[in-house]
Amino acid sequence: MAADQPPSLGLGPLSRVRLDELLQEMLDRVGDVVASRERLRALLDAVVGISTDLDLRSTLQRIVEAACELAGARYGALGVVGPDRRLTDFITHGMTPEQAAHIGDLPHGRGVLGLLIQDPRPVRMPDITRHPQSYGFPPHHPPMHSFLGVPLRIREHVFGNLYLAEKRGAAEFTEDDEEVVVALAAAAGVAIENARLYAVSHRREQWLAAASEITAVLLSEVGRTGALSLIARRAREVSGAYLVLVLLYDADTDRLTVEVVDGDTSLSAGAELVASETAFLPAITGSGTVTVESLAKSAVWPGDVPSGPAMVAPLGSAEALHGVLVVAHDPAVTRHAGDDSTMLATFAGQAALALERARAQEERELLVVLEDRERIARDLHDVVIQRLFATGLQLQTAIPLAGRPEAGARINAAVDDLDSTIRDIRRAIFELRAPAAPALRADLGEMVDAATAPLGFRPRLDVFGPVDSAVPDRVRPDLLAVLREALSNVVKHASATRVEVGVRVAAGRLTLTVLDDGVGCPPDAARSGLVNLADRATSHGGTFDLSPAPAPHPSGTLLTWSIPI
Repeated sequence: MAADQPPSLGLGPLSRVRLDELLQEMLDRVGDVVASRERLRALLDAVVGISTDLDLRSTLQRIVEAACELAGARYGALGVVGPDRRLTDFITHGMTPEQAAHIGDLPHGRGVLGLLIQDPRPVRMPDITRHPQSYGFPPHHPPMHSFLGVPLRIREHVFGNLYLAEKRGAAEFTEDDEEVVVALAAAAGVAIENARLYAVSHRREQWLAAASEITAVLLSEVGRTGALSLIARRAREVSGAYLVLVLLYDADTDRLTVEVVDGDTSLSAGAELVASETAFLPAITGSGTVTVESLAKSAVWPGDVPSGPAMVAPLGSAEALHGVLVVAHDPAVTRHAGDDSTMLATFAGQAALALERARAQEERELLVVLEDRERIARDLHDVVIQRLFATGLQLQTAIPLAGRPEAGARINAAVDDLDSTIRDIRRAIFELRAPAAPALRADLGEMVDAATAPLGFRPRLDVFGPVDSAVPDRVRPDLLAVLREALSNVVKHASATRVEVGVRVAAGRLTLTVLDDGVGCPPDAARSGLVNLADRATSHGGTFDLSPAPAPHPSGTLLTWSIPI
């Protein structure tokens, strides 16, 4: 054997070839094992990575990035499936923000993307553009061919889908790619559930803290608008809403009045809506918290409101409904309304309690004022008027003792002054005993003042009886309309130099009289205005009369409008 010849192992040429193949196969398998080990390590790193933060949005973004890294995909996306089986959110990877902006609106889950929504099983294909359900790409969308889709499950619920496209260095994704992404999706479901539970827990903690703050405010002196403004502001902060509204409901007029506005809108407090023409009717009729898809389309708004979804919670107690609390979100922000609906209903209960407490506080303060006014009225009636009346009687008994006629005349004048003073005091007593609401007396006085300029003098106004408290609200507009028409007729036709207006409440009737010293009402005068006055009296079961001024007036007209109350 030559010195430079390798030692023989007793193998022939064919055996050596076979041995080389076995060694190469072993090396390939070792390589596969190493590659699988590296891929498994990468998968474990990805699982750990997606679980490092409990912020839901960040978690979804890390899932997409990890899936692209594991499968070698150039582009990736995670579509969140909504209750209507459409994509409500779309997180992308691989495209620049400028590219995403050029593409425009996010997909809704039609075409190939809808396959996973209709049938949540992994989908792998070499060319997405050749699939029968391919919907095509919008303008400015990068070209894509190879595709891998895997559903993301939370227990038995499909949260969303992972979409991967454009396998790097290969024509299509492999079975190994599919298996590793399926394994990542299983771990991702747990991470998403943890992030959602954390978000819900954190938001509920914020709701409870806000509710505690509102409770502390309600235990102190509270004003209705101030308490509702605080509730609206805290509801907007906690829910991340774009706009929060508090609308009060009036069942008699079927109106919703905007009481509080918190958010960026031209809508202002005091605006009114017809309740039956809004989408809030289920909340008003007792169906609990409802969700509307678009706040802008839910009613005819006298201002701009967002077009995004909104939750509407009733503000009410067991006895009555006060209104609704509306929490609206920006259409560009995806929210899961169900997470906040329970806490919003609790918060709406706080708002209803604020209304009840504010009303009770206002009634208590009003009662204190009325009790004090009643005491003053009682003292005026029982003490001052009686003394004046006694003084007048003493003066009248002194008239026969006065020897000179001038003395008797002066005593009679003093008695007349005392009678006038007693009438003024009685008027003050009625005003004291009237509710602390906008007074009808003030409206009558303003109307008489308005007639001063066209007449050239101020008519005399005499109000007797509990006008403010006894005249119903439904009668007040007709009373003021009749007085306005009567004064207008005096200005146009009477040429009067004196006008006396009397409004009297006594014996269950309201009576308005307008007496002037003018030329009287001609028989051929236009009667349309007078017919309207008679109709207003008839509608309340009353009477209307127009007659010449009684003696001792030499001329003029007396208008009498009287109704039962």
